[in-house]
Amino acid sequence: MSGRARLTLCAVAATLMASCALLPLVTPATWLLQAAVLLAIQSGVGAAARRVPLARPLTVAAQALVTLVLLTLLFAREQALVGLVPGPEAFRHFGDLFRTGADDVGRYAIPAPLSDGIRLMVIGSVLVIGLAVDTLAVTYRNAAPAGLPLLALYSVAAGLSTGATDWLWFLVAAAGYLMLLLAEGRERLSQWGRVFGGGPRAPGAQPGPVAPVRTGRRIGMAALGVALVVPLLPLPAIQGGLLDGTGTGVGAGNGSGGTISAVNPLVSLRDSLNVDEDRTVLTLRTNTSGVSDMYLRIVSLDDFDGTTWKPAKRHIVAVPDEFPSPTGLGPGVKRTEITTRIAAAPGYAQDWLPMPYPPSGVQIKGNWRYEPVGMTLVGDHGQNTSGKTYQVKSLDVQPTAEQLASAPEAPGSVRSTYTKVPDSLPPVVAQQAREITKGATSDYQKAVALQDYFAVTGGFEYDTEVEVGSGTNAIARFLRDKQGFCVHFSFAMAAMARTLGIPARVAVGFAPGTTQADGSVAVGLKDAHAWPELYFEGVGWTRFEPTPTRGSTPTYTLPDTSGQAVPDLPQASRSADAAPSAQPSSSTSCSAQDKKLEGCAQALPLDEAQQGGGGPRWYAIAGWTLLGAAALAVPLLPMLWRLRRRAVRLASAQHSSSVPSGSPPPGRRGDGGGTGGADDRRPDEARPGVLLDVPPAEAGAAAAGHVLAVWRELTDTAWDYGIEPNEALTPRRAAERIVRIGELDETVGRSVRRVAGAVEQVLFAPEPRAEAGLADDVRAVRAALRDRVSWTTRVRAVVAPRSAIRAVWDLSDRWTATKASWAARLTSLPRRPSGHHQSS
Repeated sequence: MSGRARLTLCAVAATLMASCALLPLVTPATWLLQAAVLLAIQSGVGAAARRVPLARPLTVAAQALVTLVLLTLLFAREQALVGLVPGPEAFRHFGDLFRTGADDVGRYAIPAPLSDGIRLMVIGSVLVIGLAVDTLAVTYRNAAPAGLPLLALYSVAAGLSTGATDWLWFLVAAAGYLMLLLAEGRERLSQWGRVFGGGPRAPGAQPGPVAPVRTGRRIGMAALGVALVVPLLPLPAIQGGLLDGTGTGVGAGNGSGGTISAVNPLVSLRDSLNVDEDRTVLTLRTNTSGVSDMYLRIVSLDDFDGTTWKPAKRHIVAVPDEFPSPTGLGPGVKRTEITTRIAAAPGYAQDWLPMPYPPSGVQIKGNWRYEPVGMTLVGDHGQNTSGKTYQVKSLDVQPTAEQLASAPEAPGSVRSTYTKVPDSLPPVVAQQAREITKGATSDYQKAVALQDYFAVTGGFEYDTEVEVGSGTNAIARFLRDKQGFCVHFSFAMAAMARTLGIPARVAVGFAPGTTQADGSVAVGLKDAHAWPELYFEGVGWTRFEPTPTRGSTPTYTLPDTSGQAVPDLPQASRSADAAPSAQPSSSTSCSAQDKKLEGCAQALPLDEAQQGGGGPRWYAIAGWTLLGAAALAVPLLPMLWRLRRRAVRLASAQHSSSVPSGSPPPGRRGDGGGTGGADDRRPDEARPGVLLDVPPAEAGAAAAGHVLAVWRELTDTAWDYGIEPNEALTPRRAAERIVRIGELDETVGRSVRRVAGAVEQVLFAPEPRAEAGLADDVRAVRAALRDRVSWTTRVRAVVAPRSAIRAVWDLSDRWTATKASWAARLTSLPRRPSGHHQSS
């Protein structure tokens, strides 16, 4: 494979590796495979155009044209001429897709579904970045600046993602860029050699060109540093949808003990309720006759920021054999333990386990963890409910109205956590809550009054087509318009309860399902529901039902203890065609336009990437593994440095011997003619360090540099095996000293003397030249020295070579040179003469 072809493949790989940073933002990840195929075609066209060869601008234009045709074939085939040639209608379709994609970005939470608009934006961005990288690194043969478009791609993805694995995508992107730099360096050095800066320079001569690989390293380090810093900067937050990491998007979960934070299910709840055809997701059987009160709870939302409710970050532990008693439940409250067996449909992949509340024990196979505060189970390492059958023991708590009305004040810890409302909450919410509960003498009476207001007397209408809404005025708008669905009712009642000093949170799950002919209960997507839970000391968290025509009214709110009767609320009406089947639906596919946030596969999708796990997490294991590898690598740095330095020196010697001093490089003629093949290139593509018709003075300086590098390698090798260098000796005397101390035979001694003679020749001869075979002479000397020392000296010469101290000396010299350079620049600045003034 030629160097140019290798560089093309590395450019494609670097682009795809940087694109991996977009994986947490969009699901499924099939877009990456499509982007890889299109990127390969785009790069193949560039390789063919360079082979012709076309001029560089024409090469880039050909790639851009083919990219446009590919995007047309993939996204606008029906609007294009012959399905390939884009016309005005195709470009209008592209504009519509981009607008749709922009709307989807603002609507969906992370990870967003792969709609056509988002797919065009993602794949198109990857192809544009890939074209920029290929143009810079391959067409214009300068890989270092190609890190800038790669950095832009990674920075955008890192700025949007809030996952715990962002560092992994950074390592992948950085590895791709470094691989690109190394491929360019290998392609240059393998053909033309390395610019050696250590050779003698004529007095007054200007410094030679800086090696492109060194420049690439500097730009690469700067780019990687920016990539590390950019995600940490306090950038302005963008609210809503895919760009929102805290609102309706994904909450971050981290912590050493295992923590969990879930996605706010506002949008997916509404979409589950609005499905055209209901689908059974859960089927259950229970030993109680009160199936009308059988709510299946998934998660509780207890963090209220004024705009929305969301789950707080919680620690998770191993699932206990018997669950502890629910918080606040006293011994005087009647309770009955019931057993429920639940079967989830194969297409219902929920990360949290739907269960009756409060659970007292669960039997389920798989990797599950327990969150003690909410008394919920969450899947570990991708575990979900799809096709699972499990058994739940739960308590049917039956408090009386008198027990709730006489409940003492909640503990301070509960009140401080569950009565907090932000300052941004509109004052009308608290004002209207006080008006509704005017005359109530207990928290229980206030809670019943709020439930009655929303469900019966307030004039509210149940409407699932109403937008969820966001912002600080969402609850105020709902109270004014009086239209909404369960999210609006539960959120508003819980917020009002908190303003009255009643601890409140919102539960999300399923309302009671439909009893089937065989005695089982079918729970469908349209049973997805949200309801408020209020805390009463001695009873614990207690369900209320403010949503009209949904669920069932709790029996403990029926007695006339608040001075007003609360009638039983009717069950939600069902049309004949919407009744769920007794068998789970086999269809598990849907379009992104019909379902948001994977609402088709799961009613309330939660982020698998945020799930905690038992024991150390995979990224913790990876982190400790990297730390251990670093701890092992640091002591080996002298060995690695020495191996690298030896390889560079000897490779330099081999190359210098293959090109006669002052002659054109192979494949070139002094008159510009060529022999064709890989070396038959345009003059502006000549490799660094070797020019056409090299002047003898420059060629002699290069030869001197190569020979001096070999001599340094010889003396360092002797130093590693116990023969310290003596800089005061001439090369010939130093060679005799190495032969004598090393007890080398005559054959090896001739190799040492040959290298010393080459050094004298390039230092003192009128026309310096590099001799052939010097690298082989050094290898022979090293083998002979190794055979004549003990095994401990051999190990030390490899693992801890004495000559590695030169690395420290090199750093010291560079630091001294840098300080001197800056000092010279400062002293060369023009100064204004003292005592002189400008004339007016």
